[in-house]
Amino acid sequence: MNLRSPAFAILFAVSLIAAAGNMALQSVLPAIGREFRLSDTLVAGAFAISALMWTIASPFWARLSDRLGRKRVILIGLSGFVVSMGGFGLAATSGLEQWLGAGLAFILMAVARTIYGVFGSAAPIASQAYVADRTTPVQRTQAMSLLASAQGLGTVVGPALAPFFVLPLVGLAGPMYAFALFGVVVLFVVWRRLPSGEVVRTPSASGRQGDAGKGLWKDPRVRGYLLYGLFITGAQAANISVLGFHIIDELSAAGIAVRDAQPFIGIAMLAGAAATLMAQWGLIPLLKLQPADLMRWGAALALVGNLMSIAAPGYYGVVVGYAVVSMGVGFARPGFTAGSSLSVGPHEQGAIAGLMMSLAGLSFLAPPVIGVALYELAEPAPFIANAVMLAAATALCFINPRLRSGPPDLPDRDETPSPGTPPASQPGPEGNR
Repeated sequence: MNLRSPAFAILFAVSLIAAAGNMALQSVLPAIGREFRLSDTLVAGAFAISALMWTIASPFWARLSDRLGRKRVILIGLSGFVVSMGGFGLAATSGLEQWLGAGLAFILMAVARTIYGVFGSAAPIASQAYVADRTTPVQRTQAMSLLASAQGLGTVVGPALAPFFVLPLVGLAGPMYAFALFGVVVLFVVWRRLPSGEVVRTPSASGRQGDAGKGLWKDPRVRGYLLYGLFITGAQAANISVLGFHIIDELSAAGIAVRDAQPFIGIAMLAGAAATLMAQWGLIPLLKLQPADLMRWGAALALVGNLMSIAAPGYYGVVVGYAVVSMGVGFARPGFTAGSSLSVGPHEQGAIAGLMMSLAGLSFLAPPVIGVALYELAEPAPFIANAVMLAAATALCFINPRLRSGPPDLPDRDETPSPGTPPASQPGPEGNR
């Protein structure tokens, strides 16, 4: 497959629209929850539902794409995205306009997120398999990296565009309607323009696994990387979920209403995404850091960012602290994913990739709900909890022998993550797949 071909551009758009829509929704959800006068923890639980369903459904869609074909599963996934975003928008409008009670409207919003969780993983998994079917091993790394970079770009575009769709007639539900419409356009283009000629299909890494990777999560070669990854992704998931509520409260102290806070939330999320992209697309290739160094610097920077959120209250303190956390995760994520991959053999790469991807779903199950619950108890509480986890992650880099020394130094192997390493600016179950 030519990476400049219309087919690849269509697949790029599929990943871009899904990531952008998801992060746009994430940016407006705290304001909607406050307008409904619902518990912040309950609002955070809506995303946990989609994360759980995403994790459960992913292997099913991977196997189904082998049987039905990639294009059909992409169409199913995009249809689920459109229905979910449109349904969420309608439910939000019904509550905001008081056509329905806030409790019932929120239940319908949770149902819409469940639909996304069930169907959302279909499109990105089938898109990656489509590319794998049509590329040679030499082309595949570059192709997969470029396709994954669409998700990183989407995490920048979504929060940046969301405030422009908060319009008088549709209010805070506007971004959901807009991205549902964008999804319809992409769905039509996929249906009409994406080739579906038969090829020899290669089963996805998320589908059936051989015996080689069974029990790999207990293997001492990768156990430290998995624990480190759980600390890092869990802390960032809590930061992302708390961010909107934190900004609303800081602006409220300055007399700014909830509905007027959306542009400020978008700026903060944009700053975090830009910091991660700067780390992954600029600093990592420039400094040529190895996985062990990336993990140490990443955990330490994320720790400093959470401490800044405690010590520097106010809107600008929140934004800068979040950006520093995001930059730290931008270093840490390529470090532990590359380190774990380099620690196992070629026949175990599918298994270790599946383990690393599962962290995205796991990190958005409990940590966001716990983080927001702690925030409701006391404003600094989630940042203190994150600081403890990140301090543990930093210490693990020096205590664990395998993390301290890094992956084995094999001949002719460059351990530096390439400039094409997929960005992970705002990870979640809907990204990093």
